[in-house]
Amino acid sequence: MKKQGFDPEPGVFPYTPVPPPGPGVEPEPERREDPDRNDDPDRDPRHGRRVSGKSKSSLEAMKEVGSTPVPEIKSNIHCLTIIGQIEGHLVLPPQNKTTKYEHMIPQLVALEQAPEIEGILIVLNTVGGDVEAGLAIAEMIAGMSKPTVSVVLGGGHSIGVPIAVGTQYSYIANTASMTIHPIRLNGLVIGVPQTYEYLDKMQDRVVRFTIEHSKISEEKFRELMFRTGELARDIGTVLIGREAVDVGLIDEVGGIGDAVKKLNSLIEERRQNRKEVPLQ
Repeated sequence: MKKQGFDPEPGVFPYTPVPPPGPGVEPEPERREDPDRNDDPDRDPRHGRRVSGKSKSSLEAMKEVGSTPVPEIKSNIHCLTIIGQIEGHLVLPPQNKTTKYEHMIPQLVALEQAPEIEGILIVLNTVGGDVEAGLAIAEMIAGMSKPTVSVVLGGGHSIGVPIAVGTQYSYIANTASMTIHPIRLNGLVIGVPQTYEYLDKMQDRVVRFTIEHSKISEEKFRELMFRTGELARDIGTVLIGREAVDVGLIDEVGGIGDAVKKLNSLIEERRQNRKEVPLQ
């Protein structure tokens, strides 16, 4: 019995057989997928493959970074960027550009274990930030067994100084600057001897790490940190390009090309040393 308002198509459940063609009527040919058809707008006519998503990714890249997609290359060097303000235990406002230590530390652990990565390039353009977070990142970089090279572009201020010198070799651009100043505290500060003792110990940690991983002496570094004429403006001592090299803080003046070339030489040197070590 046929239900009212339900008219099934032929060949669809409930099954109704398609009537055979009458005299003089050609049967409808069976439809097959033609791989050479070019009526699909998402199909590449040269290879016959679908390229859906290609235009969408290009549009997304234009929207996000204002340019076409960055060419992907397979490299044995990983570039790690430290930008903006180094964020510590307190979350900074959303309008601040930040480098979060909880993102950096797992990346460094993964890079240490990744067999395809042979060298790490650290690019800095930071105003500084949380002292303990910056020191944690600097210690992680200094403890890497793989070759590391840093390059300061724009600025490597405050706690960015230990991060810049924590690599095996460091560069600074001609126009880049680095600010050395005493440790400061934000918020309410209780004026008791214990507070000043805590500040001294925190400052000693920064000084000790910096002089151990650079050519600057402790006397010179402390003299730059407490230079009274500059401190009157509450910014500390500013070193620009060549000045950071002259005092022994940074190894050489250079840019990205110099840093990559140096990193490749360190990688090759590490390969040779590993070949020379006899197998046990």
